[in-house]
Parts: sequence; C-alpha cells; structure tokens
Amino acid sequence: MLPGGEYWRPTGGAATALPGRRAGPGVAAGLVAHVVVSGAWTCVLAAAARRRRLGAGGGAVAGLAIAALDLGIAARAYPAVRALPRGPQILDHVVFGAVTGALLDRPQRTDQGTTSTTSPGCSEL
Repeated sequence: MLPGGEYWRPTGGAATALPGRRAGPGVAAGLVAHVVVSGAWTCVLAAAARRRRLGAGGGAVAGLAIAALDLGIAARAYPAVRALPRGPQILDHVVFGAVTGALLDRPQRTDQGTTSTTSPGCSEL
C-alpha cells in the first residue's frame, strides 16, 4: 500500500504504466506518469484548439473522450488503473478537459500589444 492509502491509489495506478513499475508503483513514479500523460493530452487539445475553439464545454467533451481512451482502452493493459473507481476518474478527466479547454481559449498577447484568440501551439505552452 502506498503512503496515504486510498488517496494515492490513482497515482500508484498511473505509475504502473511506466516501464518496470508494474509490480512496484510509487508516488514519485505516479507523479511523473501523470505529468507525461497530462502533457501529451494537453498537446492534443492545443492542436485541436488551433482548428476550433474548445472553451470549457468543448474541453469537457474532449475530457470524456480522453476518459474513454484512458479508462476504457488503455486500462485493459494496467490492472491497477482498471481497479480504480470509475466515477471519480471520469470526473477528473472531464475537469481536466474543461480547464484545459478554457485556458486554451484565452486571448493571447501578441508582439504588437494586441490580443489574438488563436490558441497557442504545444511548443508555446
């Protein structure tokens, strides 16, 4: 069991996705896995936001799609992720998508001191 018990189960589950961590998940490895996965999904949402504004609503829908992929397909390979309660995990994905979509929708300052509503690319995040 990880320190902190139930609160760290999702972090430990994410850690099992890292090579060599299936049997020995840890909090630090789980945090690394979360940062990598969240960063990758942020890049995907940023690319989508370049074509179409997401906003919080569109981001929330994207979060549901990400949950379907993360929890429905990828979790098949990771029993520790599959064992987590679905409700909180889905809600976490929806909130991630909504916040990311809203942040990507913010006007960006340009060199001329004006603003642009074009979402930044992943390299600019």
